[in-house]
Amino acid sequence: MEPADKYHINLLGDAEQALRLTRLKELMRQAGIRQGLVRNNANIYYLTGRVFRGYVYVNTELDSPRYFVRQPNHLISPDHSLLHRIRKPEEIPGLLAQGGIDTSAPIALELDAVNYAEACRLAAAFGQTPEQNLSGALRQSRAVKTERELQMVRESGIKQTLVYERIPHLFREGMTDLEFQIEIERALRLEGCLGQFRVGGSDMEIFMGNILTGENGDTPSPYDFAMGGEGQDPSLPVGANGTVIRPDKPVMVDMNGNFNGYMTDMTRMYVSGTPTEAADKANRLSADICAALAAMMAPGVKAADLYNKALAMATEAGMAEYFMGHRSHAGFVGHGVGIEINESPVLAPRSRDVLQAGNVIAVEPKFVIPGVGAVGIENTYIVHDHAGAEAATKAPETITRLD
Repeated sequence: MEPADKYHINLLGDAEQALRLTRLKELMRQAGIRQGLVRNNANIYYLTGRVFRGYVYVNTELDSPRYFVRQPNHLISPDHSLLHRIRKPEEIPGLLAQGGIDTSAPIALELDAVNYAEACRLAAAFGQTPEQNLSGALRQSRAVKTERELQMVRESGIKQTLVYERIPHLFREGMTDLEFQIEIERALRLEGCLGQFRVGGSDMEIFMGNILTGENGDTPSPYDFAMGGEGQDPSLPVGANGTVIRPDKPVMVDMNGNFNGYMTDMTRMYVSGTPTEAADKANRLSADICAALAAMMAPGVKAADLYNKALAMATEAGMAEYFMGHRSHAGFVGHGVGIEINESPVLAPRSRDVLQAGNVIAVEPKFVIPGVGAVGIENTYIVHDHAGAEAATKAPETITRLD
């Protein structure tokens, strides 16, 4: 049954939700988990197609999840036994018991996402202490997208590409990087971008993206992004800092691609005037690396091998010193993307991830060259069951003139 009401707790429909739950429950079994409680917004969205304040209870022995909702109070379910309105999580075990569900097994929680106090409270509601971690199974499940998820990624990629193609017309001579970013943000929002840049991890923050030009491209950031930047204020030290966009200086644009809850990640280069030979060389190398890695992508390929290929190409071109940074180097060349911008798999030298069909991976081989700036592109790719990935982001890869 597909939901006919916009207030249905499950906006995915039974068939799509079953695909996701089947995979999640198999991963739970492999991890020795029988029951788990989902609290994180990104994971609730993954399992239901909406965000609400509350919990989704998943049991490997049950066909359907149980929903425990605190807010909003207008959500519905055709099967009234599946949805419960609660004031506090301590009510959950009793409601499950009333439905004949055995809750004596260890309760797995998203220990990578909820804080310690909340984890203790949720586990105590079941008469336990927090021990089993549900985050790994959820992360692995979300890494392999269903066909519906892949279509949502494609839709975001189409809209993000349309906006990127308009970017040269948004520039005015004398603009700062921040003024330029604001105009791009406006164009994205008018195209339907949700604005939210959902990032996993308590120490990751950013607002709608990153514009870098000049020496700011070589400013390290405390966040685990490929590129840094000083930002406007020490409270959010990343990205544009008010640098005036000078003629012939490359401008790196890495902006928000979230149009429907599933993100695409794309970086392109622009210049007012003529790009220097060094910038042009670095950008062509970045595009070549993206193409080479996309051609390699197939089920069974090791994520570390993709990183090593990128590094080898940078080294052969004499650019290893500037690869993924200069004053500070990022430890990866790509990452999974979907509901959050930093999902699995991760293309890093010590990554244990192995590619699977349905992975969505952003590849971003970038270079920071003193005196030139930050240069490089980024594309989002969909891994299929054969060699050669599909690009979801298709804006021109050459450095585009702003005037």
